[in-house]
Amino acid sequence: MLLIYTHRITPRFSYTMRQLFTRILGIEITFTTKVEDFIKHTGPKITYTKQPLQNEFFIRSNDLLFEQGINDIQIHIGDWDGVPCFFTTGERSTIPFDIFSASFYLLSRYEEYLPHVKDMHGRFPPKASVAYKNSFLKRPVVDIWAFKLLEKLQQRFPDMEYQQREYRYTSIIDVTTSHCFAYRGFVRGAAGFLLDLFSFKLRRVSQRISVWFNPKKDPYNNYASLIELHKKYRINSMFFFQFADYSTYDKNVSPNSNRFKFLIKSVADYSVVSLAASYSSFSDIELLRKEKKRLSNVINRPVNFSRLRYNRVDVPETYRNLVDAEFTDDYTMGYTHETGFRAGTCTPFYFYDINLEIQQPIRIHPFAIHDYAYINYKNKEAIMEQVSVLYEEIKAVDGEFITVFSNELLGGDQKVNWMNLYQTIIKTYHV
Repeated sequence: MLLIYTHRITPRFSYTMRQLFTRILGIEITFTTKVEDFIKHTGPKITYTKQPLQNEFFIRSNDLLFEQGINDIQIHIGDWDGVPCFFTTGERSTIPFDIFSASFYLLSRYEEYLPHVKDMHGRFPPKASVAYKNSFLKRPVVDIWAFKLLEKLQQRFPDMEYQQREYRYTSIIDVTTSHCFAYRGFVRGAAGFLLDLFSFKLRRVSQRISVWFNPKKDPYNNYASLIELHKKYRINSMFFFQFADYSTYDKNVSPNSNRFKFLIKSVADYSVVSLAASYSSFSDIELLRKEKKRLSNVINRPVNFSRLRYNRVDVPETYRNLVDAEFTDDYTMGYTHETGFRAGTCTPFYFYDINLEIQQPIRIHPFAIHDYAYINYKNKEAIMEQVSVLYEEIKAVDGEFITVFSNELLGGDQKVNWMNLYQTIIKTYHV
């Protein structure tokens, strides 16, 4: 049991300590604000405050975990044995920065509460992040910091117990366009046919006619192949189906289609199936609940996991809506066109609502790779080189490697053979 002394126990303090010590490092912890309890404790212990009590393991605290609300914080990047860090401390601190405040800043997405210019879909742009600006977006620094802290603690307390975790790979398949031509209704099918014809896209015209006679030939219909691949390598896989009415940004097959429902049911027999929430439900809690209930009725089981269209996250409102809709886990934390670690971690964490100063009951699973980040790459080798860098970072801290691929891109006609790339990634990095 690790005892942590501090001058004041706040919700931010408790949240951060439990994430780093309990969830990442597997160390049991307890807190105290009483000096006499700290001195009497004979096991591992650290002090987290402004001044050390004696010659103990001491980390000098920044004010962030003891404040409320949002302040305009200036971030200055330092270095800890080759690892970027910030909130540097004085010489008396055992480590050269406030690891807990820095971790909270990244995990809470503090910077996304600050004024910033959103993109056309209302998203926080990756280039506005402190991680991108300081070239550590592709490193799970929170996990790296935690394990470096563990090394320091083991030097001081060789008998300290901790539970070692294991690397895990999770494949997410986004199904926001389940079929390219099939099951899309007469009006949409005819309109698409005429558009392709008058645009002289003769190959698509040929494909479209072929699929009308045999829907199994639809290029996006790769579900059986994906399931077989997942079974072969015994990987943890999840399919997120969009199950929404047609709109400007939501153009999947109608949720009233019996063939679409049958597809979802058949996939749910072999993999976790959950909701890819529509673009329209982003700020419409009632529509979000409706989509969730619809999908649940199809698969005859609760729908607890969510992903949001175009990875749209607006903190804190997005997660409040997901909590209100009774989702327990979300898989949207990441960037569409940049790979890496939006929250600085490859470990699931609970969302901390800074405005309310509480930990919300929804667990966030950050992904490292979205296939559209590589859409402009010209060959598989260049992509694999980038994937390898992320894998090595995650493997070094035994984190969770989550990739997001869409059935649409896997079945599309692109410069890169996406299905072949996906197979190689699974084969190489599933263990």
